[in-house]
Amino acid sequence: MPALAVGCLDDVRPGSLLVALPGLTDPTFAGAVVYVLDHSDTGTLGVVLGRPSEVRIRDVLPGWSELAVEPGVFHVGGPCETDTALCLATRATTEPADPASGLRQVAGQVHLVDLDCDPEDLHGELTGLRVFAGYAGWSDGQLAGELAEGAWACVAGTPADVLAGTSGPELWHAVLRRQTGRLAVLSTAPADPSAN
Repeated sequence: MPALAVGCLDDVRPGSLLVALPGLTDPTFAGAVVYVLDHSDTGTLGVVLGRPSEVRIRDVLPGWSELAVEPGVFHVGGPCETDTALCLATRATTEPADPASGLRQVAGQVHLVDLDCDPEDLHGELTGLRVFAGYAGWSDGQLAGELAEGAWACVAGTPADVLAGTSGPELWHAVLRRQTGRLAVLSTAPADPSAN
């Protein structure tokens, strides 16, 4: 069966989702949904959604735990720099945030949060946040090759995807169900083909 080519590198932008297709068997990314944070000529950076860890935010970043959505744990954002914390938050508005607030807009209501800022200053500003340990990264040309091989589909993301309380496989199915055509049909397949 030929690879399912869905989207191209031109579709990848901050706020889009990279959805692992069944042919992607690398255990790090099988069944993954990756929220794209940055995409440029030098590469692509994102975080894997829906992979909670056992590490509670209050144990590492106590000031931020009150703003975090349930279950209040770090999520495994990817295999790169796993000792690095990235924080994504949503705001009720798409208006630009004050640069001094520690928020940098990724797309629409989704922002990267500077964890060195005082979390008290963001109470009332954010509708929720998640903290990720590590990230997923592709060097220049790497993601283009994987898209051409049919490893990923690139689709539009939503702020709700970032804060979804569902597991990776449930999120994978939910994202595919809201697509059309062959991608919607894939929503009935197992997210991780080794589970088949």
